[in-house]
Parts: sequence; structure tokens; C-alpha cells
Amino acid sequence: MSCSKPLSRTRRLAMCLAPRMLVAAIATVGVTAMAEAETLTFAHVYETSEPYHQWALWAADEIEKRTDGRYSIEVHPASSLGKEADINEGLSLGTVDLIYTGSQFAGRSYGPIGIAGAPYMFRDFEHWKAYAHSDLFKEIAQGYEEATGNVPLAMNYYGARHVTSNKPILTPEDMKGLKIRVPNAPLYMMFPKAVGANPTPLAFSEVYLALQQGVVDAQENPLPTIKAKAFYEVQSDIDLTGHTIDSLITIASGSLWGRLSDEDKDIFRDVYEEAGERITDDIRQQEQELVSWFEEQGVKVNEVDTGPFREAVLPAHNGPDATWDQETYDRLQAIGQ
Repeated sequence: MSCSKPLSRTRRLAMCLAPRMLVAAIATVGVTAMAEAETLTFAHVYETSEPYHQWALWAADEIEKRTDGRYSIEVHPASSLGKEADINEGLSLGTVDLIYTGSQFAGRSYGPIGIAGAPYMFRDFEHWKAYAHSDLFKEIAQGYEEATGNVPLAMNYYGARHVTSNKPILTPEDMKGLKIRVPNAPLYMMFPKAVGANPTPLAFSEVYLALQQGVVDAQENPLPTIKAKAFYEVQSDIDLTGHTIDSLITIASGSLWGRLSDEDKDIFRDVYEEAGERITDDIRQQEQELVSWFEEQGVKVNEVDTGPFREAVLPAHNGPDATWDQETYDRLQAIGQ
């Protein structure tokens, strides 16, 4: 519309300014929305090819959608923000907002939560799954929150951990003196110590080179991780000890949790629980497929009678290295029976 028509000066000014005011108002709303959006940091130590990373990306997108863009999450994989101990510390320092971590690392801050990472603690996957959805886990997670201020949101299946080596490991005696890499958390040492091996803590990012150079003789991880980290390239044997049915916990920092509304807390918990279910399904499927895949690569996959290994470990469950009490242990063992 032209601004030169013979209207009153006041009306003409109002009509000419209206479109500009509308544009300015829209711009202001847009700037306000952008200003209200908060970018969060999610850190983990796993490769971009692994389900943990892929579903963390999915969760980031879902949270952004479900919070109408109030939160944007940047996912940092493969130890890019530090080793697992570092990112756990980062929760308390406020340098990261969300992480995946093993129960054993969380157990450094609150002992009872580490029970899920102890060797031969679970009878099988179904026992682990029942624990992950149990009142016992909820109570332990609450205890962790009270002790640290940080909030466990979901359990994610990590897989059954197996030994890789350059010789067959079929009995506990085969592990005597074996220099085996373990993550740098005390509970990971329970299994090798029980069978006479020499546990050697190393950061995840250093393991491949340590195996390649003979700094350590062996390592232990689930089959999907052995593939993702290419440990099979520098180890001739995979020994199916299945010694730990392991999990990762998705944890939010207390500083993040404290500034979320109740509605947004529900969104974060729902999304990460759903992501955990999808991770679990993916890892279970990979475990079923990978034995034949490794054999096709020329790796020897050795079936193992786990009975003697379990018998060697059981006395340690309530020994000096246990970070839980007898009642917690008995309740966990009673689940599903």
C-alpha cells in the first residue's frame, strides 16, 4: 500500500509503521526463543559407530522436540571430553551435563551402585533386566543421588564381558599371571584378582595400542565393543567367560536437574529410558550375531565352562572389596527367583 494517499497524518503514520512493527515483533520473539534455548553437553567414551552414541543422538533430538527447543544437547563421543573418570568428575564440576558411565565408576562415588558391575553378580540377562527395573535399583539410584547430587536416569545394557587374549583361556589356571587391561575402577579388578591374573588399569582410548605393543596381554569387554574398538585385530582369541553382565547408567548432573521444571524432568527421564531400551535391544542382537562374524575374520572364539570361574569369584562378592552390604546383596540375588 502506498503511503502517499491523502489520509490524516496520524493515520498515515500508523499504517506505514504497522508492517515494520510486526516484523520487529516477530524478530523479538525469535531472539527471545533463541535466548531461552540452553545448550547441554553429553559426554561418553564410546565410538560413533556404537548404539550408545547413536541413541544418544536420537535422545538429543527427541528432547529438543519435546521441550519445544528449550534444550539443545551436543553429544561428545570417544573420550573427546576426557576419560570416564574425568567425565564423572565433570558432573560435579558442572563441565558436563549428562554422561554414560559404568556402574563400577559410579560406585567410586556411592559404593552400593557398583554392585551391578561385579563379576558373576547376575545369573543371566533376565536377572540383570529384572534388577534394572526393580525397586532395589530405584532405592540404590536414590542413594546415589543423595550422596552425589547427580541423578541416574536410565540403565542401558552394555553386554556380557569376555576376555580377549593371544592364547585360549579355558580355565582359571590359564589366567594365572596374565597381564589384563581393566578400566580404572576398583571393581573391575575383582575378576582378574580372583583367578590370579594381573589387572592393569588403562584408559579406554589407550587399550588398542597397549595390546598391539604387548604392554598388556589381554583385555575384557562385550563382543560389540571388541568389534567397535577393533581389539580383535590385535588379539587372536575371544574367550567367552561372560564374567560380567554389564551396564551403563545415564546420569544427569545435579546442576542440570535442579534447574529443570518437573515437566522437563519427566521428558528427560522418559526419553533416556526409551533410549536405554533401544540400546539394550541393539546390543542383544549384536551379541547373537557377532560370534560368527568374528570367526569369519579369522579370530578363534572359545567356548568356556564358566562354572570354575564363577566359583573362584563368588567368595569375593562379600569380601573386602565389596562396596555394598549383605542385605543389598541378598536382595539382588533374590530378584527373579
